[in-house]
Amino acid sequence: MDHKEFFLNYWKKEAAATRKVIARIPQEKSDYRPDPKARTAREIAWLLVHEETALADGLEKGAFEWVEIPAPAKMQEIVAEYDRQHDAIAKRLHAIPAAKFEEKMPFLFGGQEVMRETGYDMAWGFLLDQIHHRGQLSTYLRPMGAKVPSIYGPSADEAM
Repeated sequence: MDHKEFFLNYWKKEAAATRKVIARIPQEKSDYRPDPKARTAREIAWLLVHEETALADGLEKGAFEWVEIPAPAKMQEIVAEYDRQHDAIAKRLHAIPAAKFEEKMPFLFGGQEVMRETGYDMAWGFLLDQIHHRGQLSTYLRPMGAKVPSIYGPSADEAM
């Protein structure tokens, strides 16, 4: 198994848990945030969706540029977009030559280069950031009255 295949296997494996977490966010509580500085549950869910597109776009272009895109108003729109795009993005990632993953690429934020890493480093960074924010979002679920799904094993909510 090469590095690209190894990454894509993990990317695919994590997708099911990500989808379960975002699908549990109740619309009526989707603006929940535990602190005024924190993003809302809906904003984090949208971030998870947006990161997948940004990853594929960046690897294809050879440069990553983070642009904030406002979250849709409805959770069902966010879940539907995740469902609509995930498989298409997986196909795009598989189509990118492994050599492209080895190239150093810039990451731009606000028009400024903030880092330059290989495509592999960027891909793993995006995946690990998704996992981090998914974990953050999972801690929002109980205070919103929702059940935490199994992620790496049964959750206390699903074991009952």
